[in-house]
Formats: sequence, C-alpha cells, structure tokens
Amino acid sequence: MNVRRSAPAVALATAVACFVSPASATREIVVPSRVQVVATEFQLALSRRTIKSGRAVVELVNYGEDDHDLRMLRLARGAKMLKIRTVLPGDDAQLRATLAPGKFVLWCSIADHRKLGMEARLTVTKRT
Repeated sequence: MNVRRSAPAVALATAVACFVSPASATREIVVPSRVQVVATEFQLALSRRTIKSGRAVVELVNYGEDDHDLRMLRLARGAKMLKIRTVLPGDDAQLRATLAPGKFVLWCSIADHRKLGMEARLTVTKRT
C-alpha cells in the first residue's frame, strides 16, 4: 500500500526532471549593469565610474533646481549618441541600452550647462 501512495510522487518527480534540462539549469542569467547619474547645478555625479558591457540601465535623477537632460557618447568613430529626455527638478528618467566596451562622455545639453561643469566620464569594460 505504501508503494501505491508513493507512486504518484515518483511519477511527478520524473515528469519534472524531464522538463528541466541540464543546459537550462546551468544557463547564466545576465543582469543589466546599472549606473545612476545625479544632476545638480552644475555637476553630474555617477553612482559608479565603471560598469560591464552589454545590457545597461542609466538613470538620470535631477536633484537640482533647473531642468536637466543627459547625452551620452562613446568615444569611438561612428558611435551613436544616446539621450535621456529633459528631467524636471525632483524627477527622474531611465535609458535602457546595450553598451559596447569603451570610454563614454556624459553631459547635460541644456543651455551652457556642459560648459559650467555638467560633464562626467564612464568606462564600460568587457563582460567576462
């Protein structure tokens, strides 16, 4: 009788084992790199200066009194400029992108904010 009661449990365990392949069990989950850029008058502060290449989330948070935006450009020929919209004081916005390894320059493009010091550097390293 004990054998009969445990048979459904054995059948269930066997069925589950068939659906979990060794390849999917060892597949690495790649979490996007993240960096927060805090804007105030007139500076940008990065939560980290280096992130890993691949999927990334860049968040612009405006703790200043003026509107700010963010431009981001990889220092390489033919690189595409990335943009975060204008963010009002106390607001934030995110950019989700796939970043190649390299050096990036970030700045606020509003008025003369960049000239006043709203520029920062970010290094993206190769994911290993």
